[in-house]
Amino acid sequence: MNVDNRVVIPLRAALLVLLAVLIVLQTLSFPGQFAHMAAESPESAHLRWPATALAAFLILCVEVVLVCIWRLLTLVRGDRIFTRASLIWVDVIVWTVAVGWVAFAGAFVYVGINADDPGLPLLMFVCLTFVAVFGLLMIVMRALLRQATDLRTDMDAVI
Repeated sequence: MNVDNRVVIPLRAALLVLLAVLIVLQTLSFPGQFAHMAAESPESAHLRWPATALAAFLILCVEVVLVCIWRLLTLVRGDRIFTRASLIWVDVIVWTVAVGWVAFAGAFVYVGINADDPGLPLLMFVCLTFVAVFGLLMIVMRALLRQATDLRTDMDAVI
């Protein structure tokens, strides 16, 4: 068992657990929570379905990123991470993060305009900042991966 397997196998197990939790949140927890909130606060009941749809969409974005990470781990195990195939998965991560960020930013603006208490908008701002940093980090990692892929291609041509 090489070093890659000592990292890849536990990471895949963690990804599976995280994916299972996200599916439960997406299908049971958030829809039930928003239904309960609509029943408790009839003045906000009109937000039940938009909030449910947004939560499901944002969780779907996270699930797509997890699948891409799984695929990248497959490339790591096969010693093919420094190929053009890996760039496709990193691009999907970057675009998924961007789309999710825009959707969440729209919700942030709506909540910020209608908020009585600064707590939720502040929490949403922290989440937006975290996701923006993650997205920018993925762009940098993509550039590094591209450079490493080009170097590996050049080395393979020499050898």
